[in-house]
Amino acid sequence: MVCGGFACSKNALCALNVVYMTDVINASWWVMSNKTRDELERSFDCCGLFNLTTLYQQDYAFCTAICKSRSPTCQMCGEKFLKHSDEALKILGGVGLFFSFTEILGVWLAMRFRNQKDPRANPSAFL
Repeated sequence: MVCGGFACSKNALCALNVVYMTDVINASWWVMSNKTRDELERSFDCCGLFNLTTLYQQDYAFCTAICKSRSPTCQMCGEKFLKHSDEALKILGGVGLFFSFTEILGVWLAMRFRNQKDPRANPSAFL
């Protein structure tokens, strides 16, 4: 399958971004204290991180989220964290694009108007 250069690079970066975010979330989850994990599970209404290891079963057993009492299975916190961080990064990217385009506009305006003569100045003063 052949794809355009921009589309391929964009898709590769998006896939890399998800893998990188998964690694960062996974690394930080196991560094957190149990109290912090419990607070995150309660506030996001989820249990455990990702179902990748046997530690997930232990993590799921000690979960105190409300979803565990409502249904036998809860959504994993890793999925919710990825969705939440994806939304936040999209908003952050939009803000970054806005400021980059206004900066480009400022540079263009500075180049356009920097060498204009002052109409109030005496034209024979520089001769």
